[in-house]
Amino acid sequence: MSTFPGVGDKIPDIAMTATDGSAVKPSDFAGRRLVIFFYPKDDTPGCTTENKDFSALAGEFEAAGAALLGVSKDPPKKHAKFIEKHALTAPLASDADEGGLSDALGVWKEKSMYGRTYMGMERSTYLVSAEGVIERIWEKVKVKGHAQEVLGVVKG
Repeated sequence: MSTFPGVGDKIPDIAMTATDGSAVKPSDFAGRRLVIFFYPKDDTPGCTTENKDFSALAGEFEAAGAALLGVSKDPPKKHAKFIEKHALTAPLASDADEGGLSDALGVWKEKSMYGRTYMGMERSTYLVSAEGVIERIWEKVKVKGHAQEVLGVVKG
């Protein structure tokens, strides 16, 4: 049994750091739906593709009344370079602090690769209602077609 918030629960209102250094938290988007996509690392192939896919559909998410927010542990300066390099339009936030939103949701977890275990971000997406309630969770996301699938659910 998970102790992490699930569908039907309020999303924890934990502040992260926007690329300009300001604080950004889920309640900043109150009154509209929010798609928060957690990804492991800026400028890696899968994460770049995922960010480009969400950015390409940003206008459609906006038209459907949903804000986008990409989140990783990368620092704001790295996010800014990533955005510039790939002309991303989906805003990014840094969740580097221990006890941050990714910890509270359980998406910062122990992973293993080549027999080595380490802490890392599990690629996950949360759809949050205008009232701050988690509507849907995608865990262990496969990048291909994911942004389009999320948009389909948002458009409902």
